[in-house]
Amino acid sequence: MKAAVIKEYGTISLQEVNKPNLPDNYVLVRVKFASICGSDQHIFKGEFHPRTQLPLTPGHEFAGVVEAVGKSVKSIHPGEKVTVDPILWCGKCAACQIGHYPACTSLRLIGVDIDGGFGEFVSVPEHTIFKVPEHISDEFAALIEILSIGFHASARSGLREQDDLLIVGAGKVGQSILHAASTITRGKIFLADILDERLAIAKSAFPNLVTINTTKKDPVAFIREMTDGRGVDVAIEAVGHEVNVEGRLNPVRTCIQAIRGAGTVCCLGLGDHPTAILMKELIWKEAKIVASRVSHGEFAKAIEALDKGLIHPESMITGVLDLKDAQRGFELLENEPGKHLKILLKI
Repeated sequence: MKAAVIKEYGTISLQEVNKPNLPDNYVLVRVKFASICGSDQHIFKGEFHPRTQLPLTPGHEFAGVVEAVGKSVKSIHPGEKVTVDPILWCGKCAACQIGHYPACTSLRLIGVDIDGGFGEFVSVPEHTIFKVPEHISDEFAALIEILSIGFHASARSGLREQDDLLIVGAGKVGQSILHAASTITRGKIFLADILDERLAIAKSAFPNLVTINTTKKDPVAFIREMTDGRGVDVAIEAVGHEVNVEGRLNPVRTCIQAIRGAGTVCCLGLGDHPTAILMKELIWKEAKIVASRVSHGEFAKAIEALDKGLIHPESMITGVLDLKDAQRGFELLENEPGKHLKILLKI
């Protein structure tokens, strides 16, 4: 079969590889579309080394049709439209023992730690499969994984129907949170970023969204003004690194200062450097700071939202390329970060 393979960092090309095996409890999926994720970009550049081993077929956001099933598979049948939760947990560590799988100490992901969906076929355990209603487009089905991350972050933050929300970071993850949060809260939603192009993409999908370019406007002062000095109930950080804008706080501290008393900050950004915060700002508010990683069964919520037409993530799809053009997809995401969010690969 054909697959887009990274044999050396910085290069991904179409290769002929062996079709995956089909153990008894596995499902063989014929991939229709796969999405290039921020994690894929890090893998591509070698920033996940030595966790990722080359050669690797990446891809943990994908959807397709069941080609075949193993002998012991009962709940899934050939021809069904599906997407795949890429999380593989150990089931033995302290977190797994209490059912908190995103915190598994040896968590692995399909497409990161083992070959994934940037190929014609992928073989996955039965429990990772989620069925997708036929009327949901194949393109949207490939976004269910990242949308589930948005729903998980919303759940971790405790977001409620009446809450005002700040999202810092209008990239792939930040906009997935925006789509998920829009199905939960009827309060004001603020989205902050340094790139007008990303804010415009979000605004095109959510006309009532309040956008803040932090190079032009102090987000904390603006939010206090817009909420009569109260602050937002929840602030979610989806950046992961220091943003060096003169006169501005780092993303996490921005969230802490922007929340009301007893508010909640939820952090998703996977930065590699320490983030400076002033603990008394959190303590004075007796606020909560929580973390969110991957998802925890929220595939079902994302599928339901798409099924009911509650979200329309076409704004997130900024390009569709053939699998053979995967290299160009990675280059576009790296060189034009304001223009592109999700580039899909048509398998």
